[in-house]
Amino acid sequence: MKEVLKTIISNLVDNEEAVEINQIDSEKSITFEVKVADSDMGKVIGKQGKIAKAIRTVMKSLAAKEHKKVIIEFVD
Repeated sequence: MKEVLKTIISNLVDNEEAVEINQIDSEKSITFEVKVADSDMGKVIGKQGKIAKAIRTVMKSLAAKEHKKVIIEFVD
C-alpha cells in the first residue's frame, strides 16, 4: 500500500525527491505520515481538501481488502 500512496503523491508534486512517507503499523490500522515540500503541500491537499479526500478514499478501499483501517496524515 505504501508504494501505491507514493506513486499517487509523486505524480501530484513537482519535487518528487522531497516526498517522505512513514508507515506506522498497529494491530488493526495503518497510519501513513506524508511529508512533501512546502511548495507542493497545496497540490497534495487541493482546494477545500478535495485531493486529500480522494487519496484517503482510494487508500481506504485498498485497506478494506486487508481488513485494516488506514489513516493518512499530511505533516508539515
